[in-house]
Parts: sequence; C-alpha cells; structure tokens
Amino acid sequence: MSLPVSTIPSPSPAHETSQVAERRSGNFHPSIWGDYFLKYASDSNSVSSQGIAKERIERLKGELRKMLTGAMDKPLQKMNLIDQIQRLGLAYHFEIEIDEQLEQIHISYFEFHCGDNDNDLHMTALLFRLLRQQGYNIPCGNFSKSLVADVQGLLSLFEACHLGFHGDDILNDALAFTITILKSIDIGKVSHNLEKQVTRALNQLIHKGLPREPSHNEVLLSLAKLDFNLLQEQHQKELGNVTRWWKDLDGERKFPFARDRLVELYFWMSGVYFEPKHEATREILTKVIMIVSIFDDVYDIYATLEELELFTKAIERWAVDAKDGLPEYMQVCYKTLLDLYDEIGYEVTRKGQSYCLFYAKDVMKNLMRAYLTQAKWFHQNYVPTMEEYLPIASLSIGCELLLGTSFLGMGDVITKSYFDWLLLSDRKMVKASGVISRLMNDIAGHKFEQERGHTASSVECFMKRYKVTEQEAKDALRKQVVNAWKDINKELCHPTSVPKPLLVRILNFARVFHVVYNDEVDHYSHAGTKLKEFVTSLLVNPLPM
Repeated sequence: MSLPVSTIPSPSPAHETSQVAERRSGNFHPSIWGDYFLKYASDSNSVSSQGIAKERIERLKGELRKMLTGAMDKPLQKMNLIDQIQRLGLAYHFEIEIDEQLEQIHISYFEFHCGDNDNDLHMTALLFRLLRQQGYNIPCGNFSKSLVADVQGLLSLFEACHLGFHGDDILNDALAFTITILKSIDIGKVSHNLEKQVTRALNQLIHKGLPREPSHNEVLLSLAKLDFNLLQEQHQKELGNVTRWWKDLDGERKFPFARDRLVELYFWMSGVYFEPKHEATREILTKVIMIVSIFDDVYDIYATLEELELFTKAIERWAVDAKDGLPEYMQVCYKTLLDLYDEIGYEVTRKGQSYCLFYAKDVMKNLMRAYLTQAKWFHQNYVPTMEEYLPIASLSIGCELLLGTSFLGMGDVITKSYFDWLLLSDRKMVKASGVISRLMNDIAGHKFEQERGHTASSVECFMKRYKVTEQEAKDALRKQVVNAWKDINKELCHPTSVPKPLLVRILNFARVFHVVYNDEVDHYSHAGTKLKEFVTSLLVNPLPM
C-alpha cells in the first residue's frame, strides 16, 4: 500500500530556510460525530423530571438495601443479588452494604464451601469469584468433571477461572475444560436466557468487561434503567462541554494530520471513571488524552526525528519560551499543552493541591520520552528485542499518564504518597495493565501501522527474536496478556497502602482495552464500527422505561 506523502515547509523562527520536510499521512478518517454532542453543553433537561427520577432511584435503592442486608438464610440468593448489582454498574450505590455482606460471607466461607454446597458448582464458583473480586485471597479448591451437565455451574466456573493467580493450575485446567464444554453445548437443550448468557460470556467476560448487564429482577431492572438514563444525561452534558472546548480550540483545523477522536476518548475515560462524582476527572482526562493522541500522531507519523528531539526537549523544560525554535505546527501543539495545564493548575492550586501538578507534568514527560525512543527505532530501522520493547511500549500506551492525570480530579482522596507510589514504586499492577493494553493494541493494529510506516510492534519484535510466524507470535503474546491479568488479580488481593478504589481504576483501564480490542481490530483509528456502537448505546440512546 502506498501512502500519501506531503511536502510541507517547516520553518522555525530560529532559522528560516527553504528546507522542505516529507510528511507521512495516517489516512485517518475525520470524526464521525462532529458537533453532535454540542447540543448537550447547555443543560436543557428538565430539572423537575430529573428530580422525579432521583426520588424513584432513592426509593428503589431503599428496597434493594433491605434485600442486601436481610437474613443470611439464603446465601446463594444473596450472592446472586450482589453479582447482579455489580454487573449492572450499580455497586457504587451500595459499597458499604456489599463490603459488609461479602465480609460476612468470607467469614462463613468454609461453611459454604464444605458439605452439600461443595457439589453446587454454580454456588461454589460464584462464591469464589465474588470473594476474589473483593480482594479476598481464597484458595481455588477443586472441581469435578462429572458436573458437565450443569451448564449454569459450568458458566459460573468459566467466569471464575479468570480470577486466577500464577500457580492456580486447577483453574487453568478448569478453564480449558469449560471452554470446550460451553462451545459444544446443544442450544436446544438449554433455556434461551442461558444460551444468551453463554454466548455473551464466550465473547466478553465479566471480570474483563464493563458493567451494565441485563437483569430479570424487577426492582433491580427499574433502578438500573433510571440510573443509566440519569447518568447518561450527565455524561452527555460533560461531553457537550468538552466538545465546546475542542471547537473553541479549533482543533480540527489546527491538527488536520491527527485523529479527531474526542467522543471516543470520552467514552474511554468514562469506562475508567463512570460514577457521577468523577465529573471533574472525566473532563480533565478527556482533554489531556485528546492532546496526547495528537502528540502520538506527531511522533508516529508527522514529524521528522530532528523536530521530535526539539519538541521533547521543550516538554522537558516546560516553559513558554521553550517553543522558540520549534516548527509552527509544533508551537501550536506546545502552546495548547501549556494552556491546558495552566487551566488545570489553577483549579488544583485553588483546592490547595498545587503539588499534584508537578507529578502530572512528570508523567507527561515520561510519556514523551517513550514516544521519542520509539520514533528513533523507526527512523533508524531498528527492531528492538522484546526485552527492550515492552518496558518502553507499556509506558507509551498511557496507563501511567492516565493514572497520574486522573489523580488531579479526585480531590482530598489523593495524597502525595499515592503519586510517589505511582512514579517510584514497583507498581506491578500498573505494569500489568500497561502490558495488557499494549499487547492487545499491537495485536489489533500492527498490520495497519506497518502499512503506513511505524516502529516495529511487539508482533514484529517477537517474530524476529524467536523466528516464528505472525500467528505464532500473536498466540504467544496472548499468553502474556493472560499472565498479566493474573498479576492484576494477585495485586487486587495483596495488602497495600493504596486504597482499593484507586486500584480498581487500573483494572478498569485494562478492561476498556480488553473490550475495545477484544476482536483484534483497531477500533480507535477506525472508529466507525464497533466503537460507534458502544458510544451510541452508552452515550446516545436512553433505555426505554
């Protein structure tokens, strides 16, 4: 495939020359949303209708709270209720109650796990999954292959297997076993509802997916619909506001060489922080990640290596006059970055957290250094070893930047020690999330990237290092993704000074990548298919009441 190459003069104030730079093009399609969400920037929704919805939500929450805190004489019923609440994305309303109930269930774990219950595969697997998700380091036990006729139980076991640690060999065996059985089920012998559950699970796991699953509990269903629609209205308004920011910035005209994916990035960020209270975090993240996406295309495609070295030095200095000597388009990029961080800095300083901005700038500098390293590899036609590639590429995927930036919007929850943990500690969970995101991104997008000209991805690095085919390389990388998930599972159950709500954000970052790249297509660069469906279902269409 031949790529269009434009010849654009790139003068700098420091030295006007007749030099002409050859610029590659990514052939990115324009935004498919345009100004669609701009209409939500002014809050036109009826305050009275929102008030009525909130009153109904509070009433339904009260009913569910009674169900949750009732007697423990039917533990399976209670576990199913907790599972449905979590899968519907409603757990943030009942955090205290769920914590208390699962703590009580954990205390009684061996009572549930022994005796007659041990032959109830669904209950045993559900119990295991709920407790490991909650951070309880419980043993994986055993399972009997004689229970092959219990489809509901096998489905629960299949989901539970994805909460495994390194060394959980029983779960590895159970996973292989359940996949084989579930794929061979005679759909005529199970209910339509169970058939849909199996199909959905084989395509998107609970642990590695985003919430908002269907339910048949009427109270739950009513609450889920009301909560979804009310939250959707809030998200639409936020997206309208960041669309206004992008339009006022004139980003489409200023950065024609880059992907215009503001709406998709907001969807991404809302998958990491979806709760109503994180409005400021979503807005900050979407703006910052939009600028980072532009920089990604500058480093990957548009700029010369000399320009990139100058730009990285300017980022390192982080000063207004550092733009002197940069090409005009880079001066625009640089000023946009500094203006945005000045805006953010004003807000965090006003809240008495000015130290946060230092760390936010630091993670941005780390990201640009990683971008430059990969750009050098491309311009030097160098294919790094996997040992060289993965630490840099796991950083360049943006997990560290996302977390360091998201802390800016979380108020008093965040202290200096959490930034130190992010930047200075071993951060095994952050690294694992970066590996998952990077490898899934590479597997999905490497062909398109190589066609347009791009640094070698993990697929090419692995093929060269181990002299294997593309398919063999992908299979091996998928195993590394599985192992990285085990690292995340273990860290969630490992005692740490970092609050679990922050660890869950790292988990959510990996989840979003798993959802978007699960079918091995780069839906970010090519946003008109699956990602458009996600955005439409979550940010456009309300649920019918």
